[in-house]
Amino acid sequence: MRIKKIHIVALIMAVVGVVMLLSASKDLSTYATFGEAQKVGKAVKVVGVLAKDLPMVYNPEEDPNLFTFHMRDQDGVAKRVLLNEAKPQDFELSEQIVVTGRLKGGDFVASSILLKCPSKYKDQELATRNDI
Repeated sequence: MRIKKIHIVALIMAVVGVVMLLSASKDLSTYATFGEAQKVGKAVKVVGVLAKDLPMVYNPEEDPNLFTFHMRDQDGVAKRVLLNEAKPQDFELSEQIVVTGRLKGGDFVASSILLKCPSKYKDQELATRNDI
């Protein structure tokens, strides 16, 4: 039996597809609160808001890849979050924060952050609705 080039290409594409699915599945963290994250012990996503009454520290002169802040989860529990990245632009304006990482000691060590900022179209949308 002779193997055709089309069979080899199809096999390679199938292997690449399986590898992509496996690598994407590694990033599927579950949503949790800080309390649940402590019990789980693996990477989770925590949704919350910036605790503006607690300190936020970013000293790019000392360490440009360390930003610490406090966040309150959906249960109202505040934890210090350590992010090994630069402080995101307009961080203080965010309405909601999603951090991915795990609890280590009393701190949440985040590997990534996602900010939900106020929409620049929100005021226009409200004005449009009121005109109707």
